[in-house]
Amino acid sequence: MSRRDRAHLAALPGRTEVAGGTAELLADADRDGSWELQLDGVPQSHVDLADPTHLEFEYVRRMGHVLDLAAEPGQPLDVVHLGGGALTLARYVAVTRPGSRQRVVEVDEALTDLVRRELPLPRGARVRVRAADAREGLAAHPDASADVVLVDVFAGARTPAHLTTVEFAADVARVLRPGGVTAWNVSDGPPLRFVRAETATLRTVFAHLALLAEPGTLRGRRFGNTVAVASDAELPIAGLTRRCAGDPMPSRVVSDEELVRFVGQAAPVTDADAQPSPQPPAGIFDRP
Repeated sequence: MSRRDRAHLAALPGRTEVAGGTAELLADADRDGSWELQLDGVPQSHVDLADPTHLEFEYVRRMGHVLDLAAEPGQPLDVVHLGGGALTLARYVAVTRPGSRQRVVEVDEALTDLVRRELPLPRGARVRVRAADAREGLAAHPDASADVVLVDVFAGARTPAHLTTVEFAADVARVLRPGGVTAWNVSDGPPLRFVRAETATLRTVFAHLALLAEPGTLRGRRFGNTVAVASDAELPIAGLTRRCAGDPMPSRVVSDEELVRFVGQAAPVTDADAQPSPQPPAGIFDRP
């Protein structure tokens, strides 16, 4: 889920009813062969069929940085995607790391069918999609079977409560190999209670953690997407910092003592007390 200027988008004729609502594919007039997927008017994914390495949404670009630094350039990875959308990052991995084995868990089978029909995957992409709830789908994966687990799941514009907890994070850790990394898309706004709690949750499970976000979001000035990156091994903080600073919309990397101060007294979230992520402000996704 991301906010961007949509004045240059034009819809395909007709809309498609899927399990999650009404899906619409909008052509991007600024980039030939590019499309934005919306569900009930909420942007979910952007895909550039001509150049799958182009990542339009800022938070997706940050997740791309995590993937780039997860191993040597071009080295195949085993990647689990919780939340499929338009399979943007699965396409990115298929092109930047040929031979990677990718497993996607997407609850909305009708949405996946629409995406694969209208926005075909790159030739040779080794991507398997399972129709299941993200947590149930993750539970079916063997121990130590993935190099990267990406978590980007929304029901409408909110992350479901059961995907925000210590128990869920522990299962992500179970599936990761030693040295593997996970990146979560965390959506929140002032006063940032949710992202602080999610950070505390991940710190309970993983030894190393960083947040990637636009400075205004981190300061609690606006609603936005923060990418939480976690691992049992040290993270490539210097590399992430360089890449995030060089983006069209630069973002910051928060780690170590600064991260401890950011979390403050926030308590980890458990299955017993979990809540969905906050509802975005009204009108945040309206077209100009």
